[in-house]
Amino acid sequence: MSRRGNPLERILGRIDDLDPGNLAILAQRLAREREMLETVFNTIKDGILVVDREGVIQYANAAARALIGLRERDAGQAQLWKVMPELARALDFAPRPSGATPPARALTRELEITYPERRHVRLYVVPLAADRKRGVEGQFAIILSDVTEEQRSTRDLIESERLDSVTMLAAGVAHELGNPLNSMNIHLQLIERQLAKLRDGAAAKKIKESADICVAEVERLDGIIRNFLEAIRPQPPDLAEVDLLALLAEVLALRQQELENLGVRVEVEVAQTPPPVLGDRNQIKQVFFNVLKNAMEAMERGGRLRIEARVDDAWASLAFADNGVGIAQADLPRIFQPYFSTKRGGHGLGMMIVQRILRAHGGQISLESTEGHGTTVTLQFPLRNRRVRLLEGGA
Repeated sequence: MSRRGNPLERILGRIDDLDPGNLAILAQRLAREREMLETVFNTIKDGILVVDREGVIQYANAAARALIGLRERDAGQAQLWKVMPELARALDFAPRPSGATPPARALTRELEITYPERRHVRLYVVPLAADRKRGVEGQFAIILSDVTEEQRSTRDLIESERLDSVTMLAAGVAHELGNPLNSMNIHLQLIERQLAKLRDGAAAKKIKESADICVAEVERLDGIIRNFLEAIRPQPPDLAEVDLLALLAEVLALRQQELENLGVRVEVEVAQTPPPVLGDRNQIKQVFFNVLKNAMEAMERGGRLRIEARVDDAWASLAFADNGVGIAQADLPRIFQPYFSTKRGGHGLGMMIVQRILRAHGGQISLESTEGHGTTVTLQFPLRNRRVRLLEGGA
């Protein structure tokens, strides 16, 4: 239907001929249509912005306002480059005396915004048809789609697939190592039996001592492989009540001799005693061992490790802060990747295993580091009554 065929257009075309009564009817009709359009636009999950050539946001639906932190009363006044600088940069918008140049054609891209919260958005920008009479010359519409969860799901899927491939590779390597070790163990047992038949002598005694050492080393290597496979194979945690501080004290006691040899001073600060959490005792102990080992290897002799226990409404947290060599900023995003290590000779699986165990427990791990000053690893375990508190808070 052409614009001249629209009843409203025909009325607007004769607006100078309307009497006050018809003008009032027209105003009411326009108000109802505006309200209906506002309702429709506000039910759309994607954000919709209309921006003029000066960069002023002329219209924003409810989804767009929530996404970019814009107040409803600021529409028609707020400038895009101030409210959403990331988007303004993406569109090459900047405060200029002559105004900004609107996009000449439709474009689409993805970007990350940081206010009011960090989100990934996919935007589609299209110039509106110029209409000087209606005052839309140079205006353009922006459609904003929040793809944060989509990106997070994709990232988790890629990480899960990568972890599965690492697990399969490691299992295969461990299996191949296990076969020759078993063979060596059998032949060492045969050697020991033959030595038992020989007369006692200095030579026989030395050979037996060497054979005993080889047997012990084979058993040790077999234990390393067995523990390695247990560590990387994704096993569901055997949940039971775990006292985090008691388990931490147990791990520190087992490492006490090593800590003393290195001259490392450990300070445990308990702001509030964490209540028992649901967890797998052995897996959490492995987490503590790995984090403690990394801290010890990062510090020079006479270092200091500060462990702080905190509790809030949702989490029981343990923060391990060392004053070691720290991690370069460029390396931080790769810390949890398999086979990546900042240590010479490191296998690069320790932090990956820690992250996997924390996730299996519904927990979180965060890492902060400054090169030359130290690293802080924070482990967060969900409280048992977290869900109950959330329900009570919403009541």
